[in-house]
Amino acid sequence: MRIECPLCGSRDRREFYYAGHASALERPDPAASAEIWDNYLHIRENLAGVTNDLWHHETGCGAWLVVTRDTVSHAVLLARLAKRDKK
Repeated sequence: MRIECPLCGSRDRREFYYAGHASALERPDPAASAEIWDNYLHIRENLAGVTNDLWHHETGCGAWLVVTRDTVSHAVLLARLAKRDKK
């Protein structure tokens, strides 16, 4: 599988570290219940189909990317720089 890094171009997936679903960026409120925090930390979806995942270009430019890919075909549909929403 190849990922198109917006900064470096097409690279082999072995240059990247998979860090889970991009929705993991949405942390619960610090005062949230233990159950909410437990689910956030330990429960993972394992969807078949199109997902948005967080990848780190570990051995490249060091950028964090949100990669849209199909988990069935392994096709990478889009890769964009991740950004943190300002609150």
